Amino acid sequence: MTKVRALVLERQHELKLRDIDLPQTVGQGQVRIKIHTVGVCGSDVHYYTHGRIGPFVVEAPMVLGHEAAGTIVEIGEGVEHLEIGDRVCMEPGIPDPNSRASRLGLYNIDPAVRFWATPPVHGVLTAHVVHPANYTFKIPDSISFGEGAMVEPFAVGMQAATKAKISPGDTAVVLGAGPIGTMVAIAALAGGCSRAIIADFAQPKLEIAAGYQGVIPVNLREEDLMREVKHLTNGWGADVVFECSGSPKAWETLLDLPRPGGAVVVVGLPVAPVPFDIATASTKEVRIETVFRYAHQYERAIALMASGRVDLKPLISATFAFEDSIAAFDPGGAGPPAPRVHHDPPAPLFVAGGGQRV
Repeated sequence: MTKVRALVLERQHELKLRDIDLPQTVGQGQVRIKIHTVGVCGSDVHYYTHGRIGPFVVEAPMVLGHEAAGTIVEIGEGVEHLEIGDRVCMEPGIPDPNSRASRLGLYNIDPAVRFWATPPVHGVLTAHVVHPANYTFKIPDSISFGEGAMVEPFAVGMQAATKAKISPGDTAVVLGAGPIGTMVAIAALAGGCSRAIIADFAQPKLEIAAGYQGVIPVNLREEDLMREVKHLTNGWGADVVFECSGSPKAWETLLDLPRPGGAVVVVGLPVAPVPFDIATASTKEVRIETVFRYAHQYERAIALMASGRVDLKPLISATFAFEDSIAAFDPGGAGPPAPRVHHDPPAPLFVAGGGQRV
C-alpha cells in the first residue's frame, strides 16, 4: 500500500481530499493508469447523501469514483495487448475469473465481483490506479478522456439494448430521462430501434435527450404517455419498454405500454419492492428482462463511439479540476447538493485529474 491523495467519503455527508493507503504495485496481468478524468455517477452522489445503496453501506472511509479514463504508465508481466502511453478506459468490476458466473460469461453477476466505489472497495478519484489489463480498454484519439469515462454508463445502456433483443424498426419507450435513461435510448437507437419515446417530469433532461435524432420526448407533467404511445403505434403498443426511473409509481401502469408479446427491460432500481401485475403480463405474454451493470459491452460501446454513430459529448454537463472535486458534490459547501443541481443531474459531471480540464 502507498499513501496517495484521493477524494474520500469519510461518512455520509462528509468528503475530504486527503492521503489514504491504496495499492500501487503492479502485478502480473495488471497495468498502472494515470487517471485523467472521472465521472461523477448517481451512485457516488447517493453514497454521499444517503451513506448506502441497498445492502451496500459505507462503514469505513471510501474513495469515490468508478467511471474513469486515463493513460497507461506501467505494464505488468504477461500483458501484451497494451502499451505504455495507451489512452484507456477501465471496466470497474473485477470478478473472480474462476467463479461459475464468470465461466458462464455472466461475470457482472458474480457474487464475488469487486466493483470500484462500492463498499468496501475503493474507487478511483485519485492520481493513479492499478487494474487488471483484461478489464482495461484502449480508446482511439478521436474519443476524448471525458467521453472515455462515459463508456461506463453507456455500457449500461448497451446491456439494456442487448437484453431487449431489438429488431430493426422497433419502437422503444424509455421511462426516465436521466443520464442512464438517455444512454439507454441512444443505445436502443444504435441497436436498431426506429424511435425512442422518452418520458420524464423534468423538461431540462428531456431537452438534452431530444437533441438526439430518433428521440421523442414526452413531458409527463403536460402529456399523457399512454395516449402518445398509442398514437405513434396505431394502438398496438411499444415493442420494448425500458424502465429507467426506479420510481415505484412507474409500475402502476407500466404493463399498459408494451404491445402483446413485447418486452420490458428493468434498468432502474426501486428502493423497496413494488407490486407487479402478473395477470396483465401473462395475458400479453410480455417478456421481462433485468439489467445489473453490464458484461462484454465495453468494446462494442467504444466501437460505436469511434464510428461516429454515437456522440456522448452533449451529456457532459460540467467539469471540475481534481482539487475542486468536492464542489462536484457540494457546490455551495453547505451540506448535500441540491437535488436540482446534482442529486439527479440531467447529465454526468466530471472531475479531471492532474489539474486538467476536458
